[in-house]
Amino acid sequence: MTGWFSPGLLLRLLWRVVLSDLFGQYADRRLIVAALDTAPPDELVGRAQQFLPGKNNEELWTLEPDEDGAVWVDFVADLGDGFDATYAIASLLGQERLAVNGDMLKRGQILFMGGDEVYPRAAPETYQKQLRDPYDWAFPDPNPGLLKGPPVYAVPGNHDWYDGLVLFLALFCRKDHMHLGGWRTHQRRSYFAVQLTERWWVWAIDAQLADDIDQPQKEYFLEIAKAMPDNAKIILCGPEPGWLYTGKAGNKALSVMSYVGWIALRQKRGITLPLVLSGDTHHYSRYVADDGNTQFVTSGGGGAFLHPTHQVAPSVDLDRAVDGYSWLTGHIKKLTLGSDQGKEAVYPSKAESLSMLRGNFAFVWYNPAFAAVLGAAYWILSLASAVIPEDIYYLAPLLLFAGFWGYTKNQEGGGLKTFLVSAVNGLLHSVGAAVTIGAVAWFNARYIDLAAWPRASFLLHAVETILVGGIIAGSLFGAYLYLTSRWLNMNHNDAFSSMRRNSHRHFLRLRIKGDTVTIFPVALKTIPKRKDWRVNADKIGQPPPAYVPASPLRPELIEKPFSVS
Repeated sequence: MTGWFSPGLLLRLLWRVVLSDLFGQYADRRLIVAALDTAPPDELVGRAQQFLPGKNNEELWTLEPDEDGAVWVDFVADLGDGFDATYAIASLLGQERLAVNGDMLKRGQILFMGGDEVYPRAAPETYQKQLRDPYDWAFPDPNPGLLKGPPVYAVPGNHDWYDGLVLFLALFCRKDHMHLGGWRTHQRRSYFAVQLTERWWVWAIDAQLADDIDQPQKEYFLEIAKAMPDNAKIILCGPEPGWLYTGKAGNKALSVMSYVGWIALRQKRGITLPLVLSGDTHHYSRYVADDGNTQFVTSGGGGAFLHPTHQVAPSVDLDRAVDGYSWLTGHIKKLTLGSDQGKEAVYPSKAESLSMLRGNFAFVWYNPAFAAVLGAAYWILSLASAVIPEDIYYLAPLLLFAGFWGYTKNQEGGGLKTFLVSAVNGLLHSVGAAVTIGAVAWFNARYIDLAAWPRASFLLHAVETILVGGIIAGSLFGAYLYLTSRWLNMNHNDAFSSMRRNSHRHFLRLRIKGDTVTIFPVALKTIPKRKDWRVNADKIGQPPPAYVPASPLRPELIEKPFSVS
């Protein structure tokens, strides 16, 4: 799993974010791709309908209903991090049939990837090793020379955008159709619409890094909406679960998805949006709207580090136009966290989430390099204290406060809570630095005399201060992540990314029949370790994956299947 607190990675990501913020709006490749794709509206609609039976395209895969009259669809998001977790989920997706809690679930006839196909950054090696290899090996291509195969469509997330979407477009939007194992790419743009049955469609949007929709994208969905039949139903997919982010000042994810949905509803032909899906947050949660039918599902369990659930609110108020939050101009005003026989529809459970959160007390063990950086800051303060012994008593807290203020403001936004937390951090780490400096000075004065060796004394002092300071500062930082995530509703992302947990993976399998979609949230709680994978010499499975675990994977349902109609 990606070491998110690795100093080198943090610097590279910071550089990518700075470049994206500076130049992203001036080099929006969505506009370039749309300008090059000169297809007329009827061709755009034809692409969306190309997998329906009766389209007379024998080269393409057809979404033929099974013997029960149902079409099966898979949705997975936030993959491409640790190999073991990504490959385990890909292995389940690739199986022709999956026995889960007594149900026999058929492989999706089409696969949708809901964003962040690679972590931590878009690069050739990450797309190859953390996306293509796992999916190629989990579902080996049975017909490498043919176009016919289950389609795969992908939504770009923020990590796909960190290179300006260059590699995402080269892989998923190519005319020669990338073979991702047995799946085939077909999209021409980073956003798309696909008709699944006579009534059901998928709309997937690309909100770039700034949570905005470009003009060609608006026009694209408008043309699709005009061509849709009366009473059509849309499964709307976005790169972020805006309903979970209504507490973040300035976040526009919800309004962007609502705007695209309104493009369909304002046709006034009975079109509805009964199911809204997203990844980005790496857990499972399901909300039910106050209309009694519409479901908002977050499912980001494809392979990335686990996110907590203890902070998931029991309800979300969407009737907040003053704050910029509403859904389809007030069509839905409130969301309530779903439940299954009294058990909240979150995964992992809130109790499990809180239990895992305690792992932050071992922050130094998980992140020794980052702890050493904090220790180096203590060492620099010790050098400053020798030069300005009186001023250091107010300069150290101010400098540490400024550092934590900048960090926390970037993560959580400004405000009084951020100010107070940063001030407390500055004071605590000032005390930590003072304890470190005093302990090292006492130890050296008592046990080591290097007065005749100034260079050796300088180097030894640096090593001791960084080591002791790293343990103290890292432990304080881990406790800070625990306390703020546990009690102050802050730093949930960092509190779990610091531990890099790869358990509680999941994806969604959808069964569409008539007016109803039934969703099976398939979970894999335990992931095989690297040493537990074996070459599949006996060709076990259909199709036979390249690697199989020493003990069979044990998928289960997060909750009972639920339906929308």
